[in-house]
Parts: sequence; structure tokens; C-alpha cells
Amino acid sequence: MVTEFQSSSAMVGPRAWIGGLFNRSANRRNERFHDYHLTPPQEERLQRLQERLQTPFDESRPDHQAALRDLWRIAFPNVVLNGMISEQWKDMGWQGPNPSTDFRGCGFISLENLLFLAKNYPASFQRLLFKQGGNRATWEYPFAVAGINVSFMLIKMLDLFSEKPRCLPGMNFVRILGEDEAAFDVLYCVAFEMMDAQWLAMHASYMEFNEVLKVTRRQLERELSLEDIDRIQDLPAYNLLYQAQKVTLDNFRRDLNYEDRDHF
Repeated sequence: MVTEFQSSSAMVGPRAWIGGLFNRSANRRNERFHDYHLTPPQEERLQRLQERLQTPFDESRPDHQAALRDLWRIAFPNVVLNGMISEQWKDMGWQGPNPSTDFRGCGFISLENLLFLAKNYPASFQRLLFKQGGNRATWEYPFAVAGINVSFMLIKMLDLFSEKPRCLPGMNFVRILGEDEAAFDVLYCVAFEMMDAQWLAMHASYMEFNEVLKVTRRQLERELSLEDIDRIQDLPAYNLLYQAQKVTLDNFRRDLNYEDRDHF
């Protein structure tokens, strides 16, 4: 199990939160989606992505431990982590003192996704982690656990466990993947920002996370079904990432101007 939120409605982790969300909604697949052919680059990159999906998080592997420590250092650069098992992890939104228990059901790729967000879109990472901006709920979603569930939602939505996707969003994604091997990771960042935007727009709270994730999935499916999408950056929702970086840059410039004035 990835994570388990104790609630009567569904904000639970890998088996209840994640599994229950998608098992109830069957994937309708049209026959015309079965006969298309992948180009060699598409086939190669899809295979590599699927290999990533099959890699579980292994707390005994030094490289997996190092990746988790890297995430901590980026999130809290001035706070020393006491150990791989520590109550400090709850500050990042893990369920308990041992994050490894939250990865069951999605695997190492969900940690890779979080690290990609942290390293490539640091403004979005900080804003999402610390719930900056907007009228936030009293009972907010836990950042790390939500991130794992966003990864799982994308995997199911794109039908990535099939030999090749049998849905229009998945087919279009593989076409994009053939041109950009980082497409899944970038899409993850867009999806996380979109989920948070939906959370704010719906004035949601902890118990409503499932519904927010469903709405996010439907919106992403619509955007990935558009005909003029050649890159993840072409998605309308990609602007959410751009805006987050721009706000941070504008704030930095403003602070820099204040510092300059102080010298006179």
C-alpha cells in the first residue's frame, strides 16, 4: 500500500485510495485504438518507461536511499535529517516515520517524479509542498502522498501497463514520448499543479481528495485528446507551471530591488 488515510470516504492510500478510485471506473477502449503501430523511437521509449514502472522502491538499495535524501535536502535545505526512519518525514507529507511504506503500489517512479518536479520546477515544488497561495483548507492534502497518487493516476489514465495504450490520451502521449523521453515526468509536474488548482477552485478539504483527482484526470484526458498537442508544453495546463516559476522570479526581482534600495 502506498499510503493510508483513515477516513470513511476514500482518502486512503495504495489499496483503498488509489485502487478504489480506478477499479470502479472501467477503461472504455475503442477497437480503433488497437490497430495503430508504434515507431521504433516510440516503442523503445515506451519500453524504458514501462521498465521504470516495474521498479519497486527498495529501502535497502543505497541509490534509492540517496534519492529520498536528495528530496529531503531540496525540500528542507537547512534542516538535518535524523535518519531514514524519522518523524521528520511527516513534515513532507508522508504517512509515517518510514516513507518506504508509502511507495508500495506505485514504486520508485513516484519518487523520481517528485525529484524531477523539485529539480526542474523548484518554484512549483516549494509552492505545492508548503501550500503557498490561494485560500487553503484547514485540513490540507499531504504533499508527498498526494504526489504518489498523481503518479498512479497518470499511469492508469495513459494505460501504460498495456503493451501499448488503448485510449486516445495514451496514444497521443506515446507520440509525444517518441519525441521527448522526459514527457511522463513533465506531465507529472503539470498534473500535480492542475490537481492543486482544482483543489483550490473546488474549495476542497482532506476528505474530498478523490473527487479532486477525478476532476483532474478528466481535464487531463481532454487536453491530451486535442489534435494540436505535439509536446507536453503545448497543453493548456502547462501554463500553471510557467506561472508558478514566473511568480517566484518576480518575487525574487522585487526582493532584489528592495535590497538595492537599502544600500542607498
